[in-house]
Order: sequence, then C-alpha cells, then structure tokens
Amino acid sequence: MNAEKKEVEKVKSGTVTTPFDEMEQMLDRYFSQGWMRPFRMDWPEFAHLKPPFEGKTPSVDIIERDAEIVVRAELPGVDKDDIDISVTERSVSIKGSSSHEEKEEKGDYYRSEISRGSFARSLPLPAEVEESKAKASFKDGILELTLPKKSKSKRHKISID
Repeated sequence: MNAEKKEVEKVKSGTVTTPFDEMEQMLDRYFSQGWMRPFRMDWPEFAHLKPPFEGKTPSVDIIERDAEIVVRAELPGVDKDDIDISVTERSVSIKGSSSHEEKEEKGDYYRSEISRGSFARSLPLPAEVEESKAKASFKDGILELTLPKKSKSKRHKISID
C-alpha cells in the first residue's frame, strides 16, 4: 500500500497521527522504493522473491460496534505461532514475522534462497476495552481480534430537517 493510501486510511479510520507515525511513513516511503533492487537486477531468477513485509506494515481494519471493537489484520504468509498480540485499555499491538526458504537441485546445480521479514504495528482504539476479555482468531492469513468495550456506545438517531 502506498503512502497516499495509508494517509487516506488513517483519515477514514479516525486515528490520530503522532510524530512517530509520520516518521514511520517517511521511512516506508524511502525504503519501499527498493534501494537494494539494482543489485537484484543482475539475477533475474531472484526477481520473483520479495522479502515479506518489505517496507510495509500489514493492512488493518478497525470496526467499532455498540458493544465491541473488531480489529482485522491481513498477515499473509505468517504462521499463527509467529504472531504476538498485546492489548491495553486504549491500544492494541500486533507483532509478527515470516520466513520462506526455497531450494532447487538439478545435477550439479544447487540454489537456495531464504527470505525473512517482520513487522510491528500499534493502533489506538476508539474506546476503552476490557483487555482481559479479548479474543483472537486466525484463519487464511486474516487475524481477527474481538475486544469488548468497557461501556456500550449510546447511539442517538438524528433526523434531517
């Protein structure tokens, strides 16, 4: 996801941008341009391998409901055992890593490629949650956290004049 889309995503989700977020975005823009790519061009067979999470953080949706907050994160290629989640009353942190190893042997020819990547993302929550009652599920590369709110939202219907 490019930097412009990230900005739109943050505005839509209503998250507050901190100086640390701005620095992370700046580094994402710099390193996602692939400063090491010129070296990879010499070996076309390596071109198909991109390190996981190269200059990126996983895409995350935060959905606020009356009684709970649902956080969904896309984590393709990550094993369930390589994910670390921590929750406080007002934030959630997701950390993870993945690795891929590919080997090819044909007679005297031997090729081995390894790629590794990691990520960490902390998100402010739109309401206080009961962290001790949080639940997590992981299926098909999608992490889903269900975080019950401390107090239910009180919605009011507004009529249009």
